[in-house]
Parts: sequence; C-alpha cells; structure tokens
Amino acid sequence: MSAPAIRLNRKLVLEEARRAPDGAGGLIETWVALGTLWASVQAGAGRERGSQLVTVSNVSYRIVVRAEPEGSSGRPKPDQRFREGGRIYRILAVSEHDQAGHFLVCHAREEVLA
Repeated sequence: MSAPAIRLNRKLVLEEARRAPDGAGGLIETWVALGTLWASVQAGAGRERGSQLVTVSNVSYRIVVRAEPEGSSGRPKPDQRFREGGRIYRILAVSEHDQAGHFLVCHAREEVLA
C-alpha cells in the first residue's frame, strides 16, 4: 500500500530576517525573499488570547514542501517564515516527512490580530 500523494497546491514565498543598522545606533529587521516553494498547507488547532486593547488569533499549521539539499538557501529552517499574500506563517520547526527525505514538514504558526 502506498502513501497518499501530497498535493503541493499553494505558492509560498520563503523569507529570512536580516538586521541592518538604522542610522541611529540601533538595528532594523527586514525580511528578504529567498525563493518560492509549492506547498501543502493544513491547519491545526487554534486558540485566541486577548487583552483590553487587542485580541490575537493563533493557529498552528503543518506545511509540506519538497526538500532541498542541506545548506541550500531554499531549504526552510526555524526562525524563517512563509508569506502567502498578506498571510505570514512563522516556521517553528522542520522535520523530514518521509524516510527518503523527499519532503519536509514545516511546523508553523500564523498569528492574526482580531
């Protein structure tokens, strides 16, 4: 029995944070696109936390992408993120999806201000 096929039907931009001097003695964080990957995106559990000023909706995601070789700039890793239009998925952890290492599972979180 073979495993079900993975449908990579969502186009995500892989981004990495870079820090640069802000001209006033501090640093500014910018996000730089490393490439575009096709992915399968599956929502997990969600929760909401709030205060008097703002409510944040927090949803976990399981994002599967084709594996790139170790050390490749197109291989996702923790502390990077995926962007899909205005949506941001922060990568928390990455693991291999299968023994052959053809696909990677990126455990990610999306936070949305409500």
